[in-house]
Amino acid sequence: MTTRRTLPVPDGLAGERVDAGLARLLGLSRTRAAEVVEAGGVALDGRVVGKSDRLTAGGWLEVELPEAPVPAPTQPPEPVPGMAIVHDDEDVVVVDKPVGVAAHPSPGWTGPTVVGALAAAGYRVSTSGAAERQGVVHRLDVGTSGLMVVAKTEHAYTVLKRAFKERTVDKVYHAVVQGHPEPTVGTIDAPVGRHPSSDWKFAVVASGKPAVTHYEVVEMLPAASLVEVHLETGRTHQIRVHFAALRHVLVGDLTYGADPVLAERLGLTRQWLHAVRLGFEHPATGRWVEFTSPYPGDLQVALDRLREAYR
Repeated sequence: MTTRRTLPVPDGLAGERVDAGLARLLGLSRTRAAEVVEAGGVALDGRVVGKSDRLTAGGWLEVELPEAPVPAPTQPPEPVPGMAIVHDDEDVVVVDKPVGVAAHPSPGWTGPTVVGALAAAGYRVSTSGAAERQGVVHRLDVGTSGLMVVAKTEHAYTVLKRAFKERTVDKVYHAVVQGHPEPTVGTIDAPVGRHPSSDWKFAVVASGKPAVTHYEVVEMLPAASLVEVHLETGRTHQIRVHFAALRHVLVGDLTYGADPVLAERLGLTRQWLHAVRLGFEHPATGRWVEFTSPYPGDLQVALDRLREAYR
């Protein structure tokens, strides 16, 4: 069975990709929206469109929406070895996420998740948000380790989502990048969006979403630099994309062009990137709280090997 929907394109979605705009208009996941478009189920002003076509303000959308397939049984919640609980109270839980763990379940991902680990440990989190990401107010990439906060109450979810949107949360990362950035203190203000030819990557593109990254070199090493990064925005792969655009790609980040020989010498199988500090106003008390995380073993070993080159 299919449902037919007809609706105008709001001005605010002008220029958006069809799949992204459809997802926002109908409350679908980006993946589900793309499937509908790829099946030929979306017409704009009478013309069938592809998922990467752009919406025009005032245009008329006609959508043939097939009945959603019955989801496959989900994996039972499982503990995640190495995931530490940094802070826990009635409103929030702060975790130190290991590498190789996703924030929440998603299509195609069968590995461990923060949401699943919390459920396995008996934590009850906010029911706000999409079913698979309840309580999640921000995310870290699977290949990035460090601090994440998860809301346990509906009030905490609302307050923290607003804080992230209004950029009042202090998100601090440490990264090791190839080469020596100049200037040593700076701001990268460049829009980030899907890579024009590689859909699994992101890039600095004119049609992307605004993205702002502040950085400071804290230690210069042979052929590399340890930098502290403060994020204003939280685009997918933002730090990785911004430093790749500066031609100072993160050490170990082979997806964005890192030197594989250097990565192998340092024993790295992922990008050198860690969320070291997270600060925010507590959603219940309004008091500023701040948490820190030490470098995990693989990143510390790689950094030590770089430092040894000075000796």
